[in-house]
Amino acid sequence: MPNTDPTIYDVSKLAGVSIATVSRVLNSPNLVSSETKEKVLWAIEQLGYVPKVDARERARKEIGRIGVVTPFFTLPSFSQRLRGIAAALIDSPYNLSVYPVNAKSHLENYYTMLPYSYHVDGLIIVSLPIDEKSVERFIRSKIPVIFIENCVPNFSSIEIDNYEGGKLAALHFINKGHSHCAYVGNTVLPEYTLRPEEQRLAGYRDTLRAKGIDLPEAYIKLPVFPPKDQTTQINELFDLKTPPTAIFSATDDLALQVLKVARDRGLQIPDELAVIGFDNIDIAEYLELTTISQSLCESGELAARRLLAEITNPLKIQENTFIQLKLIQRSTT
Repeated sequence: MPNTDPTIYDVSKLAGVSIATVSRVLNSPNLVSSETKEKVLWAIEQLGYVPKVDARERARKEIGRIGVVTPFFTLPSFSQRLRGIAAALIDSPYNLSVYPVNAKSHLENYYTMLPYSYHVDGLIIVSLPIDEKSVERFIRSKIPVIFIENCVPNFSSIEIDNYEGGKLAALHFINKGHSHCAYVGNTVLPEYTLRPEEQRLAGYRDTLRAKGIDLPEAYIKLPVFPPKDQTTQINELFDLKTPPTAIFSATDDLALQVLKVARDRGLQIPDELAVIGFDNIDIAEYLELTTISQSLCESGELAARRLLAEITNPLKIQENTFIQLKLIQRSTT
């Protein structure tokens, strides 16, 4: 009985491009124009084409590969989570490949290439959105995918409750007797990333208001990026007629900047200013920063172990796990 599965030749014919162009779309989409890439992807999806794994690729399978698609690769919070992922793979037959995202086009190219290229045996996608077409590609490719900080139907995920994180910070300040509480965060984030900090602010604001404490706009510094730098905007808080006595920062990196500015101004920590961060990166413990821990290493390790389980057993039921946030009190509150 003849094989009726669509081939790369069928894709080439329907898209009106060469076989070499189809191959480039599947393996190096950054080398193809957006218009051509869309034509090829349309043809692939119309035909239901799934590339075959060639002999070279089968030989490589003796050593598998786990991919991690992540933004902000150099930030401490992301590298700390990657450390957890790497730790889980040490005794496995898989190498780790990192696909850093620095632009929307990078993310789109990864979502084009990875479902079809068989460069990875499983994938962890960290703090990034995904469109429906890309979801469909991964489902058709049958490549196991785990999402961190994002819940996608039909895939396992490791999530945190960012709203709860803001709530924990507010309650801690309230319990310490603070009524002038401010917030420093990021809103000028790249369009290709998720925006968890919006939920952190919402949880913080709502909890303060529930206790009768207002969070005026002057006490919210968003964004801390250009046209005003971080130091300028943080100083604006301290220059207010009634400056805050407590500041919740959306990340530990921002909290450390707040502490630097406060100490440069001669403020006593925590007597005159209390500070809480978010993430619990390694340096937070060293500098005695009170922070909201989201168990970065542990969540990365859990994601990797779950991915390995789904690779071993493709019929394994998808699981969505929430990491319990906890406030770690140190000397800044």
